[in-house]
This record gives sequence, structure tokens and C-alpha cells, in this order.
Amino acid sequence: MKLSNGLALNGHPSGRHFLQIPGPSTVPDRILRAMDYPTIDHRGPEFQNLGKSVLSGIRKIFQTESHVVIYPASGTGAWEAALANTLSPGDLVLMIETGHFATLWKRMAERLGIVVDFVPGDWRRGVDPELVEQRLKADPSRRYKAVCVVHNETSTGVTSRIADVRRAIDRAGHPALLLVDSISGLASADYRHDEWGVDVTVSGSQKGLMLPPGLSFNAISAKALEASKSAKLPRAYWEWNEMIASNATGFFPSTPATNLLYGLHEAIAMLLEEGLSNVFARHQRHAEATRAAVRAWELEVLCANPDEHSPVLTGVLMPEGHNADAFRKIALEKFNLSLGQGLGKVSGKVFRIGHLGDFNDLTLMATLSGIEMALGLAGVPHRKGGVLAAMASLSESTDHSSSKAERAVAQAA
Repeated sequence: MKLSNGLALNGHPSGRHFLQIPGPSTVPDRILRAMDYPTIDHRGPEFQNLGKSVLSGIRKIFQTESHVVIYPASGTGAWEAALANTLSPGDLVLMIETGHFATLWKRMAERLGIVVDFVPGDWRRGVDPELVEQRLKADPSRRYKAVCVVHNETSTGVTSRIADVRRAIDRAGHPALLLVDSISGLASADYRHDEWGVDVTVSGSQKGLMLPPGLSFNAISAKALEASKSAKLPRAYWEWNEMIASNATGFFPSTPATNLLYGLHEAIAMLLEEGLSNVFARHQRHAEATRAAVRAWELEVLCANPDEHSPVLTGVLMPEGHNADAFRKIALEKFNLSLGQGLGKVSGKVFRIGHLGDFNDLTLMATLSGIEMALGLAGVPHRKGGVLAAMASLSESTDHSSSKAERAVAQAA
């Protein structure tokens, strides 16, 4: 497709582009059609009905009865909103280096004047709940004001056990808030804001919600809302109270992203029609099949702990001496297949396979076929048969109701 100025957005001659990065994910036609409706008056009664509907529906996706505020911003904006509404300059927070995005959140916190105790990590494991408990027990003066963790680390394919982190905080008897980034986890990996005792959950529209980038969210506990009353970090655009007051009647304090809200309304309907437990089981099932392919290729999954394998994406380590970006270039040019690049410390060493959102068995098989062919063309040492291994994995769990994936979701509860 070319724009009027000649800019080419997709130079492949035929077929649909396979966007298998771990977000933004492919936007389904059903959502695209919803977003194509004419923009309406955001102060009128039609919009009021839309606002009330999406604000009610998004709570079901977060599995919360609390407030969820929606910003016309990227997930980075929602990071800042979570920090600015709960903390004051000089406050101490505990963060764990699980990957690139945990590192970026830490940098933001420091720029805002927050003091960060940043526990280093190897980018192959999630948050260690025992470490959190130890740190908090060693803080009798209660200097830590918050524990900030990433649920599903998009740069690595590692999913931290948030319920276990909450239990660790409770065992320590510490009043620190629990702030969680579930930008790539929400609506793909099992996530329960209320049940897991999370105080602020940050998320975005472009992953499991299957929308383009442009919306972000804060789900807010009563404890976090109370903390906002004494928080001293400057905030204007991100102010929760103004949002909540306006949301009470279905409106927003500033101009909302109306057409993205059309899409959000449709995305919520799609997720609830399928059922969240089925959505989570489907993602687990495709993740298992992807890892079966990686093992058959005799390549290595970046996530080192099987209990923390992500249902959203799989990070794959390249053999020594082979560049992941050179391989990704071949996959794109030869097969119109986009795979996620390695970020930060693992740049050039890892490629990431996204298996999230509007995704089914045939989408996965096409993705893995493209990868296997590209591995051969790139001269990457591997054993053939990954596609067959994934097919076998899928065949073993064709009935979602009895699949291992659904049992994994149940065990995580």
C-alpha cells in the first residue's frame, strides 16, 4: 500500500502481513469495522452510553469491581499515571529487573524523583516472591512505599507470579502498595486485579485487547485511591480524581479517543463472548505448541523457569555466532513475517514470537512454518521438525475444555 506521497507501508506483492511481534497485535476486522464509525459528539448522549459501557466492560477484563481509568495515551503514560498518583518525591520503591520494560519503568521512576531499589536480574526469570518478602521484612521503618513489578515481561517471555508476590507482601506485614505492569498480559494471560490484591494495574490497548496503540489504563484499588490523597508528585493530565468524577456520568475530562473507544467496546464484547477462561486457555495452548517447536528445532527458550513461561510470547535464543536481527530480516523479506527483535541486553541475541490476541491454530502453524523456512535460509543451525512438533502438540489438545492449557490456568488461580 502506498500513501499519496509515495510512502510504501507494505511492499510485499500478495497476501496478508504476518504481524507476529508481541504487540501491537493484529487488529481483527470486526474491531476495524467498529472503529470506522463516524466520530460523534463526546459531550452528547450517544457518547455517554458508549462511555458507560466501556467503563463497565473493562472492569470485567481486569476482573475488578474498582475504578478503571482510560487514558488516550500509550502504556508509558499509564506507567507515569500509576506513579504520579500514588507517590511523592523521595519515596523509596522496590523494583526487580526482569527485563527491558522493568528497566524502563525504573528509569521513569528515577526521573520523577523517586528513589528505586532495583534488584538486578538475568532477564530469564520472573520476580522472586521470597526476595520481595526478605526485602520488606528488612524494612522495619516502612520506607518502601511501593513494590513495582512487571506481570508479563514483553522483552523476554517471562510471566511473574503476581498472586505469589501479593502473598509475600502480606507475609512480611508491610503496607507497601503493589503496582503491576500488565500491558502485554491483560486479556491474554490470566490476571485478577481484585483477587490478587493489586493496588494499581497498568495496561494498554495494543496487546491482548487487539486494538491499535493509543489507549492505556489504570485499575485502582481503594488503598491506592486513598494514597493518592497524600501523594505529592506533580500531576495534571494524569489526575485520577478528575477522571473518576467525569467517568461517573460516562464522560471524560478531556477529549477522548472516540474511535478507539468504539474498538474497545467491540474488543470487550469479543473477549466476553469467548469467555476469559477460554481466552487464557487458548493462549496457553498456543504457547505450549510454540515451545514444542523451539525444542524440536534444538533452540533454547529464553525463559529459564517452566513455571514462568509466557502464554503471550516466546523468546528464542540464537545459537552463538548468529544474529537474530539478520534472521528476522530474512523472515520479513522472504515471507512477510514480522518477529519481535531482542531489546536492550539481548539485542541481536533473541527473537520473539508473538502468539497473542486474534490468533488461532492456523495462524500459529503459518507463523512457525515461516520461522522454520527462514532458519534454513539464514543458515541458523537447527533440526527440522518444529512445525510437526507444534502440530502434534495442538492435536493432543484440540478439545480446549480438556486441554493441559486450561488446567494450567486453573492451577494459577
